[in-house]
Amino acid sequence: MNNSVGNTARLIGAGLRALLVLTVICGVLYPLAVTGVAQALFHDKANGSEVTADGRTVGSELIGQRYDLPLKKGQETAEPDLKWFQPRPSNGLGSNRANGVNTEYDLLVSGATNLSGANKELIKQVKDAKAAVIKDNSTPGHRISPSDVPADAVTSSGSGLDPHISPAYADLQVRRVAAENHLPVRQVQELVDDHTDGRTLGFIGEPRVNVLKLNIALKELTGKG
Repeated sequence: MNNSVGNTARLIGAGLRALLVLTVICGVLYPLAVTGVAQALFHDKANGSEVTADGRTVGSELIGQRYDLPLKKGQETAEPDLKWFQPRPSNGLGSNRANGVNTEYDLLVSGATNLSGANKELIKQVKDAKAAVIKDNSTPGHRISPSDVPADAVTSSGSGLDPHISPAYADLQVRRVAAENHLPVRQVQELVDDHTDGRTLGFIGEPRVNVLKLNIALKELTGKG
């Protein structure tokens, strides 16, 4: 009996020692080493790819955000502030409401709505978004044609968090942004061209425009707050 108790005690002691050693290695030393390497070699990425302007953090280059007017009394959804370049829709899953659909990039989890192409709700969302894009971006003497509206202007990304838009969608907004800010169209177009990133390594993905960085440059150009 005493021998059995002694063996059990030794096994428990060995297990506790193993737990302590593995906790120190895996729970303390390894995370510290990984964090140290990340901070030394990939400081910006390790800290969330933060974007700063005027000495403060204004967002992340990896997460999209809205550019809306203040919410008016009685409104459930704010209207877009048309002096800024607008992102793609953010109809992704995840919000402060369980299983809700969030349209403001204020997501606790990311993911697509998984609505099929034949879903009536999705079809209505796309039609409404296209009508809004045409209305908002048509300027005197230049009406947007429905065929000019790219897919990313009326659909959200798979994550619902995409910070980029296509060059085609950015180009479509140029005249409206120029008119709203009393700038020459050529100057705004040059701003878009300067902030258009090509394919990664020349062949991965598609050309894209980071909306946050583009709007920061627009703010610097106009001096708007």
